[in-house]
Amino acid sequence: MADMSPEDWEFWDTWMRAHRVLTRELDRGLQRDCGISKAEFSVLMTLAGPMRVGELADALDWEKSRVAHLLTRMETRGLVARIEDGATGRRTGIALTEEGRRTAERATRAHGGNIRRLVLDRLAPDQAAAIRAWSEQLTESG
Repeated sequence: MADMSPEDWEFWDTWMRAHRVLTRELDRGLQRDCGISKAEFSVLMTLAGPMRVGELADALDWEKSRVAHLLTRMETRGLVARIEDGATGRRTGIALTEEGRRTAERATRAHGGNIRRLVLDRLAPDQAAAIRAWSEQLTESG
């Protein structure tokens, strides 16, 4: 097991605190500006067209039960609608409603503005390049 120096732990602690602040502020922005949660935003962004609930769960890398519960709440709010999917006529598909599309468009603009303000405008080009390279390396090896 690799040992970590006090500087390594300080770096890690700073990184984790920054991550929590960023996540909290972005989540608050979605709630304040659009009245949706980060989870709802993820669903709205993933539902480009009608999908089966299982496909949506796979695309989000979430448990199907989590998706089903969230979709029920979003359906109640008029953001998504369950649709018949396949020959059985069962309501196994899900699609955005007009209100869901409007909310997605509004949320994309608001969330993008918050990302720009909180992250992109604060990074020098070399910092952004380093974070991107590290992120790509991490996601490719995971």
